[in-house]
Amino acid sequence: MVYVKTISSPLGDILLSSNGDYLTGLWFEGQTYFAATISMEDTTQNSSLHIFQQVEEWLRIYFSGKEPPFTPALSPKGSDFRQLVWKVLLSIPYGETLSYSDISNQLFTYAKHKTSPRAVGGAVGHNPISLIIPCHRVIGKNGDLTGFAGGLERKVHLLKLENIEGFTSVVA
Repeated sequence: MVYVKTISSPLGDILLSSNGDYLTGLWFEGQTYFAATISMEDTTQNSSLHIFQQVEEWLRIYFSGKEPPFTPALSPKGSDFRQLVWKVLLSIPYGETLSYSDISNQLFTYAKHKTSPRAVGGAVGHNPISLIIPCHRVIGKNGDLTGFAGGLERKVHLLKLENIEGFTSVVA
């Protein structure tokens, strides 16, 4: 069973999904790959799940401009390669960024997995748990903004919320 709940945020409505114990999805309404890892026909609304309460608290703290002191239990669905990339994303500290090349280099250093920054970009773009798995903290090698499934305007807002500077331009 897949449980879902829609909540409001300063950047628009967010859909949460869970298997009952873990968060399996967090998407901005209408974003690229919206709810791509779940079948909406197999979902049921459940706003009382403990995991949803944890995520709402995490988001409340985050949108107040502070780093949440905990990470809710996560279980994103994806290939082994995507899981590796998302693990690196989770290691990016609040208020900092990495480039796609940085992530590619980390994958080789830690997992002996040689891959291109473009392949990393594909995995980043398919991240099913936006914000908590911080794909918005990934920028181009020269500091360029290169995309965000939730939209570049949201990405800029999130980077500014974390007091991140140094990104230079918007690249389509």
